[in-house]
Amino acid sequence: MSQSVKQKTIKSEITLKGVGLHTGQEVIMTFKPAPVNNGFTFVRVDLEGHPIIEADANHVVNTQRGTNLEKNAVKIQTSEHVLAACVGCDIDNLIIELNASEPPIMDGSSKYFVEALEKAEVVEQDADRKVYIVKEVISYTDESTGSEILVMPCDSYQVTTMVDFGTKVLGTQNATLKSMSDFKKEIADARTFSFLHELESLLNNGLIKGGDLNNAIVYVDKEISPETMDNLRVAFGKDKISVKPNGILDNLTLHYPNEAARHKLLDVVGDLALVGTRIQGKVIANKPGHFVNTQFAKKLAKIIKIEQRNQVPTYDLHQEPLMDIHKIMAMLPHRPPFLLVDKIFELSDHHVVGLKNVTMNEPFFVGHFPDAPVMPGVLIVEAMAQTGGILVLSTVPDPENYLTYFMKIDNVKFKHKVLPGDTLIFKCDLISPIRRGICHMQANAYANGKLVAEAELMAQIAKKN
Repeated sequence: MSQSVKQKTIKSEITLKGVGLHTGQEVIMTFKPAPVNNGFTFVRVDLEGHPIIEADANHVVNTQRGTNLEKNAVKIQTSEHVLAACVGCDIDNLIIELNASEPPIMDGSSKYFVEALEKAEVVEQDADRKVYIVKEVISYTDESTGSEILVMPCDSYQVTTMVDFGTKVLGTQNATLKSMSDFKKEIADARTFSFLHELESLLNNGLIKGGDLNNAIVYVDKEISPETMDNLRVAFGKDKISVKPNGILDNLTLHYPNEAARHKLLDVVGDLALVGTRIQGKVIANKPGHFVNTQFAKKLAKIIKIEQRNQVPTYDLHQEPLMDIHKIMAMLPHRPPFLLVDKIFELSDHHVVGLKNVTMNEPFFVGHFPDAPVMPGVLIVEAMAQTGGILVLSTVPDPENYLTYFMKIDNVKFKHKVLPGDTLIFKCDLISPIRRGICHMQANAYANGKLVAEAELMAQIAKKN
């Protein structure tokens, strides 16, 4: 998978209606286009302030009957089928509005979500997709169940699931997805399933109010008592229920002999969407379940975050800069000794890369600290902001007539000291598009092959009086 693939969202919004499997509530769900780097976000439009819950593995609170997310006491239940459809349709950014805690179960698969997203038309966006390339095997094992999931290096994103529930009726099944482009054809319509012994306890505890025989395959792994048969008839609103020769309840025909393994694969794709980054690697899941899937997603997300934090961009510092000190001074209002950027190497509509050579002659070293000179952290932040100033001032035709002002500084972290002789590289990326001269960006400073400082900066340009 190439790193230069563009991010994608949908062209227009689209709405689906149905009931939640566990809540039995009527629910309206609307897919809406989302800006670049948004990822997948759920919005509870039925609650005051329309709270947002990001599809993030760190928001997983419960995996009892599906992958359930919670943020600030706001819940999203059974998120996995919708998220699998998003990944299966090659989408990166999507807003999913719900007027209840749970998406509609539809037929227990991702089929209807995929169809809706295709109808809304998947479109490219003006930003490159971030892809995590797996370079070594990463695994997670749940000792109590023997479930294991791992990812290994591969030139594309592939998933294999192996299921074994220790029952004669289901046996051992495998499913493989070699290309995400085959998700719609091979995986999307694989429906959720349950065993009769699980169903009995769910029915007795009132936990599947929205379930019927059209949205869950029921494997009969024990004798059905007349009492259970009566309960099933009432729960599913049927006059008659019987068991087919292949061991499933009737009114439903399997789409594939290994539909259970395919549905488990669908769940893996949905749960791993919570990593928040596209993966290039082969996932192998043995006896997967929402708990092991989401624990693995948390582990992977943490590894990716640490690697990205320590990943220093490489630039040829001997190349002809895009802007030298003269061009920088023609754009920025700052002047020595307070001009803290020497060169600009890259400038696009969403990012900028600059450089500062830190020398012993810097005026701040006279007092900070004379016997052990260290560049003040606030000046590193100021240097990152000046680099970002180039980005925002490049959007106006007459930058010399503007000044830049800080509005906000968040999440500042200093990782390593910056000393005389160091070369500082600054990289600033827009967090959201520039509007009304306001620039919100993620700024990182690197030196000696390490991240030395990072911050979220917000600045505004204003015309000189």
